[in-house]
Amino acid sequence: MFNKINIVPRWIIFLIDSAICAFTMVFAHLVRYNLSVEAMDWQILSGNVLILVLINSIVFINFRTYAGIIRYTGIQDALRICYAILMTTSVLFFIGLVSTNTGGGALNFPTVTLIIYSLFSFLFLISYRVIVKYVFAYLRNYKMDRKTVIIYGAGEAGFATKRVLEHDATSNVSVVAFVDDDMRKVGKVVDGVKIHHTLDLQTLTMGQKIDEIILAAFTIAPAKKNELVDFCLDHDIKVLNVPPLDKWINGEFSARQLQTIKIENLLEREPIRINNEEIANQVKGKRVLVTGAAGSIGSEIVRQLLRFQPHTIILCDQAETPLHQLELELQEINTQTACIPYLGDVTNEDRMGEMFAMYEPHYVYHAAAYKHVPMMELCPSEAILTNVMGTKIISDLSVKYHVERFVMVSTDKAVNPTNVMGASKRLAECYVQSLCHSSATHSNDKDKFTKFITTRFGNVLGSNGSVIIRFKEQIEKGGPVTVTHPNITRFFMTIPEACQLVLEAGSMGSGGEIFVFDMGKPVPIVDLAKKMIRLYGYVPGIDIDIKYTGLRQGEKLYEELLMDSENTLPTYHEKILIAKVRTNAIDAIQHEFAELIRLAKQRVNTMDMVAKMKQLVPEFVSNNSVFAELDKKNEESKDANVVTMKVG
Repeated sequence: MFNKINIVPRWIIFLIDSAICAFTMVFAHLVRYNLSVEAMDWQILSGNVLILVLINSIVFINFRTYAGIIRYTGIQDALRICYAILMTTSVLFFIGLVSTNTGGGALNFPTVTLIIYSLFSFLFLISYRVIVKYVFAYLRNYKMDRKTVIIYGAGEAGFATKRVLEHDATSNVSVVAFVDDDMRKVGKVVDGVKIHHTLDLQTLTMGQKIDEIILAAFTIAPAKKNELVDFCLDHDIKVLNVPPLDKWINGEFSARQLQTIKIENLLEREPIRINNEEIANQVKGKRVLVTGAAGSIGSEIVRQLLRFQPHTIILCDQAETPLHQLELELQEINTQTACIPYLGDVTNEDRMGEMFAMYEPHYVYHAAAYKHVPMMELCPSEAILTNVMGTKIISDLSVKYHVERFVMVSTDKAVNPTNVMGASKRLAECYVQSLCHSSATHSNDKDKFTKFITTRFGNVLGSNGSVIIRFKEQIEKGGPVTVTHPNITRFFMTIPEACQLVLEAGSMGSGGEIFVFDMGKPVPIVDLAKKMIRLYGYVPGIDIDIKYTGLRQGEKLYEELLMDSENTLPTYHEKILIAKVRTNAIDAIQHEFAELIRLAKQRVNTMDMVAKMKQLVPEFVSNNSVFAELDKKNEESKDANVVTMKVG
């Protein structure tokens, strides 16, 4: 009902302010004469009040003190009133000074009277606004369910959050406490709210029902954040996040920007420290090609490269709409780097040759690939053509046009592959390694051969087709959430973290290495699903069901970053290791690759294609796939050979 009350017209506010100031001038004279009405000169007072009203009218119009909506009075309104009162008092003091010096006694504004007037007029003008504001707040909220909130973080963001909640007309929130890890702040009171230590959270929640905890600190350690969220979920407390500073508008944010904490925030790890100076020395002023530039990894590589001021970034991708969207995004960034979109498929050798001839890149980041395991099981020819032949075309052109560094983005699924996609990426790794060895051997200048570097990591959070995005869609539809197997685990890494390590590994590589990233601990997918359901405020198995669908074609229960026969060497970066793998002479695999690509282009016999892949990647053993029968034939063939040898 009270929300329907019309806003009072500005001219009424103007008249109320003028009347309050006139009354305050009378009150100031009365105080000056010790509250003796008989001692006052009413003729002089009436002249003074008339002059005051005239001057106040001019000042109020200029400072627009009447323009604010009373029920939403804030600090800016108080400042405007303060400036207006100071201006009016200064003018009256000047008039009184001139009147006294010229012998005119009609306009007399004693200093004491002006001081009393300025103090009480500011007090009265602010007081009635605050009273109206709190009356409206009370009348609006007295029948609403009141939410009790704790703000985690007693810093600027925490105090700003409290102000935002108090000024939001749609919320009925009571901030009952701040919590912080800084012992120097513990025990102090801000705006009537006490600051407690984080260890007191259990006590606070036992003493009263807490509806929400708002995370208003931007430097919470990932382990601490997970611990806090688990505590809240166990106690049926909703967890909200304050938006990052770059999302604030003019130093402020709205209550609508407070969002439920995302699972991506809980899977983050400690920030990575990378050698920005070394990357900048290599990339600054250079021409850089990024294939698959419109994808999740490729686009983030482009964004991070911009910090190092390359001369040109060529954005190569076959997806028209995502490439156009990336172009529009980059146009809004104030940068001197030329970002050139280049629509083309890495399997089109002529088109790629034109690109290399036109731009002659110094660096290549090869992120273009097909990556969805079940899709590639259905379309192995596309996996071979894009992941193998596409990589071969780009790497061969890199050698031809004397590219300084070629950085390939690979996957953990290339280790002991159980699917076509992983095997195709392993073949791509083998080719660039062999090409690097050949390039280094036959180069006249040992310092100028193309350095081929491979980076290998697991799933990235929020990438196109990510399991997290799939779970979100299923939860928002009411479930069920589908998990392939109760014991399946995966490594996860954020997109920015993965791309930082790609750039770092690319800068440190001397050629021929496969860099593997520390992915942390594998995450059980069913635990991930349960936590996401709980973050949405539902109970797993009751509100939202979890359904097991069985492993998909080519899928395995757990991923590996190293083959059984591999060892690793450390680097100066604790999260990057070098895998020691077998290498093949380029001449030995050129013919085999040509045969594989020929079979893929024919698209006639899928079994022959995959059989060829298994021949080239001996550790490729299909799992839950139609191609598993090829492994059975291989085993039977091996057994037959063993029997023949024994008989012989």
